[in-house]
Amino acid sequence: MKHVSLLLYSCLIQYFCSQGQLDLLRNSSGLLYRLKDAQSASKVKGSDNQEKLVYQIIEDAGNKGIWSRDIRYKSNLPLTEINKILKNLESKKLIKAVKSVAASKKKVYMLYNLQPDRSVTGGVLNQQCFKFLQSKAEAARDSKQSPMVQRNSSFANSHEVWKYICELGISKVDLSMEDIETILNTLIFDGKVEMTIIAAKEGTVGSVDGQMKLYRGVNPIIQPTGLVKTPCGLCPVFDDCHEGGEIAPSNCVYMAEWLDL
Repeated sequence: MKHVSLLLYSCLIQYFCSQGQLDLLRNSSGLLYRLKDAQSASKVKGSDNQEKLVYQIIEDAGNKGIWSRDIRYKSNLPLTEINKILKNLESKKLIKAVKSVAASKKKVYMLYNLQPDRSVTGGVLNQQCFKFLQSKAEAARDSKQSPMVQRNSSFANSHEVWKYICELGISKVDLSMEDIETILNTLIFDGKVEMTIIAAKEGTVGSVDGQMKLYRGVNPIIQPTGLVKTPCGLCPVFDDCHEGGEIAPSNCVYMAEWLDL
């Protein structure tokens, strides 16, 4: 199609974009165009270009979703306009807002028919794991036994927590013991749970190589200092964090939540 002029190409591209039949993408070499499937194009038919752009950004984020801050960065639209578009798309049931485990105070947006990724919905699991350990600690305190017995009975192993979560049936995916221990480690970093390791007989449920990890919910006796309240004060990968690296302050979700950006 060498005989087709550049002007005609531009007119065709503009026409198909206005009809919602092309996606506009960008990479290191410049702009790219991708043909939309008919079903996706029909969903945003009648929407203006700004709404189509926001919908496309959310669609590209997949089932991990995207924050409104990142939508603003990718679309270059004012935050007030983005909030208006998001509410409109939600009312049409084209997208939905989901609370993310990475930032419990914030929501990510994804297409309405998608099942959220496990990394997004872990927030509910965090809460339930902590609730289970808290209830176990409260039961130990109410037992009126000696302080040492109360302390020992307030601990639970990861298998007990895993069994409790499975019986609740709140997870849409099958969770392993490793998944539960990852959640418990997150609670440890948040200062809500403490862990101890004890010797255990071989074959004991929840034990590995003759050792067993036990967890219990804790309440701080005094408020932590200002430095510890910052994400950096408790960050387990603090030494690996630097600008330009895979872990950096500029893309830290905990820092963004702390600063309420």
